[in-house]
Amino acid sequence: MAKFKAFALRAQGIRRAGAASLDLCDLACGRLDGFWEEGLAPWDTAAGGLIVEEAGGRLTKFDGTPFDIFEPAILASNGLIHMEMLEVLRHIH
Repeated sequence: MAKFKAFALRAQGIRRAGAASLDLCDLACGRLDGFWEEGLAPWDTAAGGLIVEEAGGRLTKFDGTPFDIFEPAILASNGLIHMEMLEVLRHIH
């Protein structure tokens, strides 16, 4: 809930469809600006993550290191707000 609260205070809105793969596709086509989630499996992020990267977006772990489909957490963005999203996560205790 700490991450949700931190982003809710900085974002114009938060939306969650319930499927990481769909959220990542929404990000890739511009319906969303950013996405974060924990507890995911490779099948949740592999295809959607590739689509985000091909669309010019950015994927990392929560600490800013390169994303790995075998890690359970993902931070994805349109590329324009990625550093700001990392900063929000950096201030959560």
